Amino acid sequence: MRLKAAAAAAALLAGLTAGCAPHGGTADKAPATPAAPSGYSEMQQKVAAAESAVARADQDATQDDTAH
Repeated sequence: MRLKAAAAAAALLAGLTAGCAPHGGTADKAPATPAAPSGYSEMQQKVAAAESAVARADQDATQDDTAH
């Protein structure tokens, strides 16, 4: 069960990361405007929450493995 939760959290994190990735252009190209795009801070919060969920699921899975 915890493995499924960890896999779901990892899939969510991958989806958020792909959604936040820049589209087009080269990676070393600086953005045209120095300001963060609209919704950037909200996306950062979502990514942080997903990373926390993955860390908790991993910790729970590790604890379950050592309990047996």
